[in-house]
Amino acid sequence: MFNELLWIAMLLVNFLAVLLGFRFFGKTGLYLWCGLSVVIANIQVLKTVELFGMVCTLGNITYASSFFATDILSELYGKKAAVKGVATGFFSLIIMTLLMQFAVRFVPHESDFSQPALQALFSLLPRVAAASLLAYLLSQTHDIWAYDFWKRKFPSTRWLWLRNNASTIISQVIDSAVFTFAAFSGVFEMSVVIDIWITTCLFKWMVALADTPFIYAAVRMRRFVPDDD
Repeated sequence: MFNELLWIAMLLVNFLAVLLGFRFFGKTGLYLWCGLSVVIANIQVLKTVELFGMVCTLGNITYASSFFATDILSELYGKKAAVKGVATGFFSLIIMTLLMQFAVRFVPHESDFSQPALQALFSLLPRVAAASLLAYLLSQTHDIWAYDFWKRKFPSTRWLWLRNNASTIISQVIDSAVFTFAAFSGVFEMSVVIDIWITTCLFKWMVALADTPFIYAAVRMRRFVPDDD
């Protein structure tokens, strides 16, 4: 049960971090989270664990929380702000990947102890990052479109749960399919890849459902956040 309890704790930390960033930095805090979450998730995804009797990769919570951030942007600031959030995440991942490729190619000093670990982590990063960028663009484009569609159809705040989940759940199916098969085909056996895809969808859906009360909290918090452009 240790992994499961840790997973729940990390879930809460992610959601609270998004809300704290929003509370103290406003829209800028959400943009920061879009970039930060994508970078962290693409490092965490390299670790495989067992949760609730299923084998999965880490990074699902942190990555899914980027959809939570863009949904807040869509809800409170509109479609254009959400697109800017996605662009922030896209730019952050490209720059992190590029700079880490330089870092691992430096010849380490004899006293260095980090090179093997960095090499193990970031040698796979270009493929993982390429798969993630493709999945991120496709799924977030759908998420922003779908959120705007449901918001126009059901504009009342009482339907916030519907537009939050209806947009994100389908987007997570798109994201998980594109990323898993692009990143891990040929790395793992196909049966393992399919298992990762299924469990990734399940865990991202759990995160999407769990963030519902937090998006209501973000809407109520709006009047307390600093104004920004």
